[in-house]
Amino acid sequence: MAAPWRGFAHTVSTANHSPGWPFSLCRRRSAPAIAAMGRSYRYTRRMLDAALACPRCDKTPLTVNDGACRCDACKIDFPSIDGIPWLFAEPQAALGEWRGRLQFALQRLSRDEARVAEELENGDLRPLTKRRLERYRKATASHRRALQKLLGPLDVQSMSGNYQTYLALRTRLPADQGLNTYYANVHRDWSWGREENEASLKQIRAVLHENAELGDVLVLGAGAGRLAYDLHMQMDCSRTVALDFNPMLMLVAQAITRGETLKLHEFPIAPKSLEDDAILRMLSAPEPVRDGFHLVLGDALRAPFAPGSFDTLVTPWLIDIISEDLADFAPRVNLLLKPDGRWVNFGSLAFPGPERATQYSPEEAKAIIAESGFSDPYVAEATIAYMCSPASRHARREKVFTFSAYRERDAGKPTRHRALPDWIVTGKDPVPLTPSFRTQAMTTQIYAFIMSLIDGKRSIKDIAKVLEQQKMMSRGEAEPAIRSFLTKMYDDSQQQSGF
Repeated sequence: MAAPWRGFAHTVSTANHSPGWPFSLCRRRSAPAIAAMGRSYRYTRRMLDAALACPRCDKTPLTVNDGACRCDACKIDFPSIDGIPWLFAEPQAALGEWRGRLQFALQRLSRDEARVAEELENGDLRPLTKRRLERYRKATASHRRALQKLLGPLDVQSMSGNYQTYLALRTRLPADQGLNTYYANVHRDWSWGREENEASLKQIRAVLHENAELGDVLVLGAGAGRLAYDLHMQMDCSRTVALDFNPMLMLVAQAITRGETLKLHEFPIAPKSLEDDAILRMLSAPEPVRDGFHLVLGDALRAPFAPGSFDTLVTPWLIDIISEDLADFAPRVNLLLKPDGRWVNFGSLAFPGPERATQYSPEEAKAIIAESGFSDPYVAEATIAYMCSPASRHARREKVFTFSAYRERDAGKPTRHRALPDWIVTGKDPVPLTPSFRTQAMTTQIYAFIMSLIDGKRSIKDIAKVLEQQKMMSRGEAEPAIRSFLTKMYDDSQQQSGF
C-alpha cells in the first residue's frame, strides 16, 4: 500500500503573488492569508523543481530560473512556455516542430475561410445554405484569432514559411498528433462533458480503496487537464503534476485551471442542426485549482522526472496509443514510482501496433504489468459515454479498462526511448542515402514531373503520351498510374480540415 499522506489545505492562491490567478479572489483574503498562500505556492513549486530531471541524460536536479531549466551536465537550456517547463530531449527542435505544425494549422484555417468566402459568391445558393456558410466563415475567422491569442506564448507568428512549405514538410510528432487531433476533448473537458468527466473519475475511484491517499501524483498524457484537475480537487493529492506533449492543450489547461474563461468554437463532425455547424462555447473550470497543481510539457516516453518521485502515476487513454510496446513502457512507470507506489490506468485497451504479437488482450496486459515489478492488477471495467457532444450526431460508448497495481519490486532501469535517429533529431549528422530513400526520391521526381505537365490544357491521355515519349513507361501503363495519382491528389484537396 502506498505510504500515507496528508493533503495541503484547499486554498486558492492569488494574483498578487503568482501571475494568472484571479485578482477577485485576492480581495477576499487577509494580508497574512495571502502571504501564507504565496509561501505555500513557492514550497510546492520547489518540490516540483526537485523532481525534475533532464530528458536527455536523466541527471537531476536541474537548475531552475524563472520557470526555465538548465541541465549543467548536457549544457542544454529548456525554456518555459507561459511558465510551463518545456522539457523535451531536444527542446529547440521540438519547439520548432510544434511552431511549424501550429502555424500550418492556422494557415489552413485562413484558407478554409477564403474557400467559404468564394462559395458565398455563388448567387444560386439557397438562403439557408448561405446563412450556414456565413456563420461558418465568421466562426472560422473568430476561431483563428482566438487560437492565435492562445498560442501567443509559443511565438507561432514568428514563423515565415508559406502554406505549401508546411504542407510538404509536415512534421512527425507523431504524424497523427496536431492542433486538431484532440481539439474536441477541450470542449468535453471544460464545457459540456460533465457526465463523461464524472464517469471517468468514478472509474478511477473504483480501483482505489476508500479514502485512498494518493500523495504526489503524476498524470502522463493529461491532454487538456480535466482528469488531473478533478483528481487534485476531489481526491487526497498532496501535489499533482500533469504532463502532455501538446502545447495547445497545456495552454488551455493553464488558462482554465487558473480561473479564466476561454471562448472557443466547437465544430461538430456531424452537426445536429444548421445552428450546430459552429458553436461558440464558454470553457471554464468549476473553480480555480487549489495549490500544488503543476503542468509540464514533455514526452511521456522520456518523462523528465527523477526516479522514485511519485506515489501515484495515472495513465489515462495512453498505454494503447503510444508507439512503445507495453512491455517496454511498464518499467518506465515502475522507475518513476516510490516504493509501494501505485499505477492507475484508465481508458481503452485496443493496441493498434503493426505486429499481431503486440496487440495485447486484457489478460496479456495484466501479465505484463505483473512481470514489470507490480502486484497483480486490480481491474474494473465499465461501459461509459465517450465524446458525446450535445451538438453532434456522432457519439460513442467505450468499455474502459481501469486497473490499479502497486509497485512491489524494482524492474530495472529501462533503456532510453529513441523515437528517431540522431541525424533527424539534431540535424547535425549526414542524412543517410538508404534504399528506401532512393526509391522515394525517384518516385517524388516522377510525381513532380507529372505535376509540371498539368497546365490546364493537357488531358490524362496527353500526359501519358509525354511519359511514353520520355521512355518512363508505356502509354498503357502510364494512363492508370496517372489516373490513380491524380485521384489521390484530388481526394486530398477535398479533405476538410475538421476540428
